[in-house]
Amino acid sequence: MAVVVGGQRAGVVLMRYDLPEADAFTQTYWDAAAQGRLLVRRCRTCGRAHHYPREFCPHCWSEDVDWEPACGRAALYTWSVVHRNDLPPFGARTPYVAAVVDLAEGPRMMTEVVECGDGSRLRAGAQLEVAFRDGMPVFRPVR
Repeated sequence: MAVVVGGQRAGVVLMRYDLPEADAFTQTYWDAAAQGRLLVRRCRTCGRAHHYPREFCPHCWSEDVDWEPACGRAALYTWSVVHRNDLPPFGARTPYVAAVVDLAEGPRMMTEVVECGDGSRLRAGAQLEVAFRDGMPVFRPVR
């Protein structure tokens, strides 16, 4: 979702597309991220973790799920180096690496890989660790 920042300037609303709008359910997730903690949801019925946060288990449909701290480790599943993006603030960040990672807890997560240069040295399975930028979880190569 877009968030208005900076109000209006000459009748133009400046929008940001990189910051989600928390709702009553996801507020716990975003509050933890703002504190530098990554959370996943785990089902008490089937035992599987999932991400993105949902009020039910996408594997067995149970509503008996709870928040759990993630360890912050992941393996790179796939990625793409983005060279052009006209939406603010992404244009100022190009090139950047959009990615899908496999969290150590099991779920896949869409994210960005940072601190990886131009991305040419990334490889499938590369070990990553969570970092946070403006309250958003991103990943970087393990140091």
